[in-house]
Amino acid sequence: MRLLLVEDDKETARYVSKGLVQAGHTIDVVSDGKDGLSLAIRENYDIVILDRMLPGMDGLSLARTLRTAGSRVSILFLTSLGGVNDRVQGLDVGGDDYLVKPFAFAELLARVNALGRRAPMRSVGDVLRAGDLELDVASRKVTRAQERIELQPKELVLLETLMRNKGRVVTRTMLLERVWGFHFDPRTSVVETHISRLRAKIDRPFAKPLIHTIRGSGYSINDSS
Repeated sequence: MRLLLVEDDKETARYVSKGLVQAGHTIDVVSDGKDGLSLAIRENYDIVILDRMLPGMDGLSLARTLRTAGSRVSILFLTSLGGVNDRVQGLDVGGDDYLVKPFAFAELLARVNALGRRAPMRSVGDVLRAGDLELDVASRKVTRAQERIELQPKELVLLETLMRNKGRVVTRTMLLERVWGFHFDPRTSVVETHISRLRAKIDRPFAKPLIHTIRGSGYSINDSS
């Protein structure tokens, strides 16, 4: 999953980001609330992990502004403010979960994964593009060079995951988690098999390939050669 961490404590930010990257996630880190709001609105994140006491803009205001703007991104508060009223405030402004510091990383990871299973990837009206390839998220219609392409359900989710991370490397672990719901490596070739099937429909009938293997890392979709 693609995550945004808004945390002004450097040690906490380093600890959390390192652990989440090792768990197979992609993460951006900022320390200022205004910077976090700008990124959360501009980019497509699955989850925002948010401290409450931040410079620039506090976490409650950030979450409230995101919800007012219509953002459906999952929000996990990670904060030292652990009273009942604090938790209620966080959930009332639009938070999906609330974890109090100090915390066990295993619990944080479990909560992130749980939110990932619940969070809808689809936003009505989204049209994702990579070169001449288009995916209408609402209708699940895929076209390339205006030619309709029929995909199976897992192929659609796989393509959507790649296109929502256009130009970025999506690891095998991330695909296993997002597309198949595995939070461990089952040692199967399911990813490779579905990538091959997707390429047969998306790339082979056309002159320019869009799906690229990043050796030793994963896969990426972009319109560069």
